[in-house]
Amino acid sequence: MLETDFSNIAASELGFRRIDLSAELAAWEQQLSGAVGELYGQAADEDGMLGWIRLPEQPVELEEVEQLAGSLRSRFTDLVVLGIGGSSLGALAVISALQHPYRQLQQDGDGLRVHFIDNVDADQMNALLEVLDPATTLVNVISKSGTTAETMAAYLLMRNWLEQALGSAYSAQVIATTDPHSGILRPLAQQQGYRLLSVPANVGGRFSVLSPVGLLPIALAGIDVRALLSGAARSNETVSRPVHDNPIMQAALSQYLSYRAGRNISVLMPYSSRLDRLTDWFVQLWAESLGKARDRRGSLVNVGSTPLGAVGATDQHSQVQLFNEGPDDKLVAFIRIAAPDRQLSIPAVTPPVSALGYLEGRSVSELLLAEQAATAHALLQHGKPSYTITLPRLDAGTLGELLQFLMWQTAVMGELLNINTYDQPGVELGKEYTYALMGREGFEEVRGRLEGAGVLKEERG
Repeated sequence: MLETDFSNIAASELGFRRIDLSAELAAWEQQLSGAVGELYGQAADEDGMLGWIRLPEQPVELEEVEQLAGSLRSRFTDLVVLGIGGSSLGALAVISALQHPYRQLQQDGDGLRVHFIDNVDADQMNALLEVLDPATTLVNVISKSGTTAETMAAYLLMRNWLEQALGSAYSAQVIATTDPHSGILRPLAQQQGYRLLSVPANVGGRFSVLSPVGLLPIALAGIDVRALLSGAARSNETVSRPVHDNPIMQAALSQYLSYRAGRNISVLMPYSSRLDRLTDWFVQLWAESLGKARDRRGSLVNVGSTPLGAVGATDQHSQVQLFNEGPDDKLVAFIRIAAPDRQLSIPAVTPPVSALGYLEGRSVSELLLAEQAATAHALLQHGKPSYTITLPRLDAGTLGELLQFLMWQTAVMGELLNINTYDQPGVELGKEYTYALMGREGFEEVRGRLEGAGVLKEERG
């Protein structure tokens, strides 16, 4: 079970900008408890977008995912995941954290080597196709609507590559994860004979890591998806506790009060290279959920806390200078791992180097933990707040707990801001313009407006 420390939110060194978290929790208790109750009450609504809450307890298609992954892992070497944003970042974060750090270099290892095509980049795709063997490569195309331009462009390229090498048999190597009822990908997949998995209708992309969207790639990578879900269920238990014994509500309230006080940048800083890609997932979760022009009443509010990822100790030598001596506009959430999987001791050298003697015989993990503690205290001495989440170890269970913790923290923050946490109108407008610029049928009027504004330039390459 993860542990939290909020002492650097309320410390006297922060002066008048300290947050008396105990008093604030008492003042906000009714609103926080009501928000969680309201969210839980809507979790079963098929027409809403809160299905992510129940996924740890009522996983969708879990047995099918496990059986499919089990039948395919021994027959293939590589998996290419075609998705963007929430369709890829969650699985990428989990696989980067839990698979062997250099699985891509291993000929034999646990689980498939997994490659994510999450951008329309010709150099990236060409380079990947140059090194993969189509006979031993699976493709998982993930799009709820089937209209995501970047994902479907990658799908057409991968389909052509497989079909040229394998003929009609290629379809046995494609799995489509899409909406259970609507969209264009499901009928296309059925026509081509692909295996099909469903994105729950009431789960949005950035909250979908514990649905088949994330679970299939994670299972194919050889990771225990049941342990991942079991860990996430612990955070569901945590969020139901009274506010003074509820670190999720404490984290959300700390974020909200810091935001109201002008600290409008939320930094997530894990002290682990294995959690580097977790920060990418968090950035999308936080930014797309909380950056909104209007509140639920329709009033123009333009709210949103800007997420920033950092990794310790690497970013102590880059961003921490800004964190310490720059503007007081950030709240830093540290993540530390108490016990690493691999212990590594720093050896003595002969002849001795006196200036380095303090390192000899100490473990690398000791050094990393000391770095985190030192950075947190240095921030405090500069009058900058932080809180710390500690994982006893990094495994599927603790990572699942952390993912659900951060999703709950985001959801409660959205309730405090009184916004719709689950839409993304600012993203949709850009999609419409892209469709128009590329000449998609049905977007002729938009294309005309763009031409009139001088936006449209015919460029083909």
